[in-house]
Amino acid sequence: MTDATELRRRTQELLAAHPPASTGRTAFLEARFDAGLAWVHYPAGLGGLDAPRSLQAVVDAELAAAGAPDNDPRRIGIGLGMAAPTILAYGTEEQKRRFLRPLWVGQEVWCQLFSEPGAGSDLAALGTRAVRDGDTWVVNGQKVWTSSAHVARWAILIARTDPDVPKHRGITYFLCDMTDPGVEVRPLRQITGEAEFNEVFLTDVRIPDAHRLGEVGDGWKVAQTTLNNERVAIGGARIPREGGMIGTVSRTWRERPELRTHDLHQRLLDLWVDAEVARMTGERLRQQLVAGQPGPEGSGMKLAFARLNQEISGLEVELLGEEGLLYGDWTMRRPELVDFTGRDAGYRYLRSKGNSIEGGTSEVLLNIVAERVLGLPPEPRNDKDVVWKDLAR
Repeated sequence: MTDATELRRRTQELLAAHPPASTGRTAFLEARFDAGLAWVHYPAGLGGLDAPRSLQAVVDAELAAAGAPDNDPRRIGIGLGMAAPTILAYGTEEQKRRFLRPLWVGQEVWCQLFSEPGAGSDLAALGTRAVRDGDTWVVNGQKVWTSSAHVARWAILIARTDPDVPKHRGITYFLCDMTDPGVEVRPLRQITGEAEFNEVFLTDVRIPDAHRLGEVGDGWKVAQTTLNNERVAIGGARIPREGGMIGTVSRTWRERPELRTHDLHQRLLDLWVDAEVARMTGERLRQQLVAGQPGPEGSGMKLAFARLNQEISGLEVELLGEEGLLYGDWTMRRPELVDFTGRDAGYRYLRSKGNSIEGGTSEVLLNIVAERVLGLPPEPRNDKDVVWKDLAR
């Protein structure tokens, strides 16, 4: 299935059998998945047709022209960008068929239970324990900075299953039901006034062994697939020229000539060029993905995304002067997604501070780029071969 003409024909057949104007949103998305037009590069029967990833644009264009609904990718981004590729790579056939369809349709929202307050940026030092009890695992611990936990049905979770080996080798990867007894989600109020992030407490949560992803003790390797895809999802999203935050500040510049100064003009030009370079680099990265899996290059894109958002939002606040000091709404909400362009400048400025923390801190990503992309010598690490239970904490 490598022919664009054939994909167009299949898409038109889908539209004829399920007209968007008279078909319910969920029913249409389910039919699209079953037709193999959800993500065409996935295997047949799992939402795809074993086609090249590049041909997804052919299907998307046909459906957009017909007014077909999408699956609200911003709302289910963690499932699409992190859980799905990991389940595809390491899941059993039963797991793939159970989870991928409702994930893509948007019937089940996913979150990510990786970061912990006691491990900092050293994810492999995590302390959440999973102890086997027959055909289940009993999990106890705490996770933090969990986006969408308050609306999620499922979570991707890594936990320590063997404390008697070095930290990277004693981790196992699980799929956790967020409605199970013992899962408690508490909001983390942010500088924006909202609480899109959460902390999650796990107390004697029982996870069936059937919901383990990959082999016992192989969780670090499985997690690398998730993390590589996460950074591409955050930093490599497709946007048009002058899309995102650079577009917002550029429109203000054009519409409000009274705010302009020579210094702000020079800074805007520099950031505009940087944003365009990042956009084109992201396009090149997506083209590379057609031939294989995402690599550490996604870390570089995520670094650029964080820096640009923070510098552009800072410029916007300065450009607006006194108006930039205003903040529209401090209401405590628990939103399902981040709206960078639909809010005011104050929100953008404050929310962008989290971009250099979420999805891997910029400091950690700089190390990844240095070692895995540039091939520089790794930093000395004295704890790599130390048994986890003997690590200083």
